[in-house]
Amino acid sequence: MGYTRAELESHRDGSVPDLAGPGLRLLFVGINPSLWTAATGTHFSHPGNRFYPALRQAGILEHDIDRATGMTPQDREAVVARGVGLTNLVNRATIRADELDPAELRAGRLRLTAFVAAHGPEVVAVAGVTAYRQAFGRPRARAGEQPEGLEGARLWVVPNPSGLNAHDTTATLAAAYAEPARAAGVI
Repeated sequence: MGYTRAELESHRDGSVPDLAGPGLRLLFVGINPSLWTAATGTHFSHPGNRFYPALRQAGILEHDIDRATGMTPQDREAVVARGVGLTNLVNRATIRADELDPAELRAGRLRLTAFVAAHGPEVVAVAGVTAYRQAFGRPRARAGEQPEGLEGARLWVVPNPSGLNAHDTTATLAAAYAEPARAAGVI
């Protein structure tokens, strides 16, 4: 499935429903939805996004998810059954995350804090160190487990899986995502 530029643009400023269920152990947090993500209604959805292949390679998911078309209802059930959830710091679709201003990212921390308080995951993994630094006011933060938690959850910063992040491969993303997954007891 493909989209025209106009179809994608029609999703600008749209949102994507959070994915979480009972028994949430590991919450992955994106920066914000892309236009493709908003079009499919699936977090981290885009043919070039390496999130789902990395989760599969890490052993977090047991089957592949179509990055181009998004999750089926069965995919959503399988993700929730694994104790995994998905949300964003800012739930406003843009072409690129750098379209967000620092105030939106700081407000996103409040959104995330409320989400974590309501759902109680054991581990939170924020995908994107630059967005984390801005949202949490931690300009020197590095990837990995953070010294402070979030509403009782252990807190990690992991690499962003976007194709725009050329520093990581699917294999290095899988290794980074496996760390918080192990801490959460997902793998």
